[in-house]
Amino acid sequence: MPGRIAEVNPLLASIEDVAIDDIGCFKYILCKVYQDGSKEDHKMIVRGTKQAEFHADIYDHLDASLEEIGVTCECVGGGKIEHDSLAKTITVFGYSQGYGKADHSVTVRLLKEKYPDYNSITWKDN
Repeated sequence: MPGRIAEVNPLLASIEDVAIDDIGCFKYILCKVYQDGSKEDHKMIVRGTKQAEFHADIYDHLDASLEEIGVTCECVGGGKIEHDSLAKTITVFGYSQGYGKADHSVTVRLLKEKYPDYNSITWKDN
């Protein structure tokens, strides 16, 4: 159970599950993070920003920051997020040409945990 293990591992637990921009349509990646080469103790995280031209830009920044604290990052896919924090809605869709399509259902689950008071957090396959 990755969630339970992440809670037991304080380093993994200290990594924010979701870090995305508050508004706009932007690229995102879904990543598996783990410590000491052990893929058993891992958790999934979401990162997205309008500042990134490519999904790889998000990954490169994330990977470098996690490497500094001794955590390995593996991108398992990407897509786009349309986020309207005023209307409290998020839509997840699309894919990454470089990393493939993320499992949007996992992304939506993490987003719902981060934003429990939102009106709508959904995904679509297009």
